Amino acid sequence: MRHSKPWLGLASLIPFLSLVLALTGCPAPDRNLAPSASPEGYLFCFWNVENLFDDRLDHHPSEADRPYDEWFAEDHQARTLKYRHLSQALLKMNEGKGPDILAVVEVESQRAAELLRNELNNGLADERLHYAEPLFEEVNGGRHIAPAILLRKDFKTSRTHLLDKKHRILETHLFANSHELILLASHWTSRVSDKEGIGRDKYAKMIYGRYRAIHHENPKVDLLVAGDFNDPPDADSVIRFLHATGDRDAVLRNRSEPELFNLRAGNSALEFGTHYHKQMAIFDQIAISPGLLDQEGWTCDPDSIKTVKDLTADQRGHPKAFGNRKHGDRGYSDHFPVTVRLRVID
Repeated sequence: MRHSKPWLGLASLIPFLSLVLALTGCPAPDRNLAPSASPEGYLFCFWNVENLFDDRLDHHPSEADRPYDEWFAEDHQARTLKYRHLSQALLKMNEGKGPDILAVVEVESQRAAELLRNELNNGLADERLHYAEPLFEEVNGGRHIAPAILLRKDFKTSRTHLLDKKHRILETHLFANSHELILLASHWTSRVSDKEGIGRDKYAKMIYGRYRAIHHENPKVDLLVAGDFNDPPDADSVIRFLHATGDRDAVLRNRSEPELFNLRAGNSALEFGTHYHKQMAIFDQIAISPGLLDQEGWTCDPDSIKTVKDLTADQRGHPKAFGNRKHGDRGYSDHFPVTVRLRVID
């Protein structure tokens, strides 16, 4: 006896129902709002990738940019090795899949971000894991070392922009199952060019001002700030001006003057440092809004934060830099990557 399959008839109506919804002004359900996550959720990674320049000679006026602009445009072997090293390290994360959400800084151009995306995709046999067009905005001031964000191709995004054309702070809004995560990737001024820290204070104030405005509209906002702050977690720029603290209870309590929870506050630089210059320092940090500590929408597991030292360290346990044209043991970057796990709760 042949059994009927009523679900077949329903399946045949889906295109018709989608058309009806479109004609009546109601959007059809989007079945691809985000890629599938592992049982642990999505892996977020932030990495200062150290002077990632592209294959084109742009004749930058900056004396600091010019050597890398020329070197990477002219030396195919060195350029290929740089991108390959970064990709190899990233694709060892997340059980060989690479980060689901990747924020990088010190990226010369959209082209450089695309070259990194291409190298990553070439190493991923499963096209469902491929990365989409990078999110990037040109910074009109100082060096050409901007932030970029790479996401799995099924993530939906909106409102990607720089907070200010002269500052390296890139904001984007990404969605999973209609839940919004606001991500701010940044790279604050160097301690070489900004010895007094005035520039870093300004970066912190700009980011906090943006967070406070968003929080005023939505106190439950899921927001993540990641960056190379060029200051440790206990610096004034981080505590006073970014309002990023290690006191989780205070962050959850304080709603009138919102604070951020710094996942690296109170940690040992010797154990968790991300950059080495005479001594290890925690410069690369992740701070989250109270909304990422609840059990609604996007949520973060603070205990999962990791300074990824095992993939890119030298024999001393320091970040193994790629170096410049004249010097370098051709490692990866002069910073370690930092990762944390995010989940989405419907």
